[in-house]
Amino acid sequence: MTGVLSPEANAGRVALVTGGGTGIGAAAARALAASGAAIVICGRRPEPLEAVRAELEAGGAGCLAVPCDIREPAEVEALVGAALDRFERVDVLFNNAAGQFEAQAEDVSPKGWRAVHRLTVDAAWELTHQVATRSMIPRRGGLVVFNGFSPRRGIPGFAHATAARAALENLASGLAMEWSRYGIRSVCLAIGNIETEGLEGYGPESLEASRRQVPLGRLGRPEEVGEVVAFLASDGGAYITGTTIVIDGGVDAWGQGEPPPPPEPPPA
Repeated sequence: MTGVLSPEANAGRVALVTGGGTGIGAAAARALAASGAAIVICGRRPEPLEAVRAELEAGGAGCLAVPCDIREPAEVEALVGAALDRFERVDVLFNNAAGQFEAQAEDVSPKGWRAVHRLTVDAAWELTHQVATRSMIPRRGGLVVFNGFSPRRGIPGFAHATAARAALENLASGLAMEWSRYGIRSVCLAIGNIETEGLEGYGPESLEASRRQVPLGRLGRPEEVGEVVAFLASDGGAYITGTTIVIDGGVDAWGQGEPPPPPEPPPA
């Protein structure tokens, strides 16, 4: 996919992308770099991070790759410190990293619930707070983007995960209202069925079911999300804040497009 922005659209900006070694995070890093931004990517696996770093630097972008478990506050503090040491500022934060597992609601244990919310909500907030207080608020400007779910309602087998992503959508609007006085914008992306290794991990049958749910008749590409992040960071997106942008090929409008499960018979 050819980048839609000019090579100077984000020149002078520094973007931090979590989960930046694969999928949507890597695509966002590429789009931001192609539009002129310097990039910081983080993730738990060093190998894909290094591959993306080498690719971006070969294309002329400044890039810092930092292995980091964003669930650990000490590692988050070190990540932000490394970004500021290298680039002196962070103008864009894309809270992309998250995780979930498929399970019926009655089978989700307290430990499983906490694990999903610790990564999706708690870690995103810790990193957002660090970036805001150490760079964006003192510099009076910035953009925070959160990775939410589409459809914007419950998804069978993922009640624990959809609850966490709904919290991010609410957080995005709340921060926009509070931090607009500092020139900081906050947006949630309701991202639908995107063809990534994460989606592929659920198997071919689940992948085909995900495709059937999309009115456009195909899965989305990570690049189609990455370009939206780059646009939001640019001057063209400067009046967008406190809202949710849906990137899903029509899934949110259509719903799941699958029949509900049949009623369970009463116990004997």
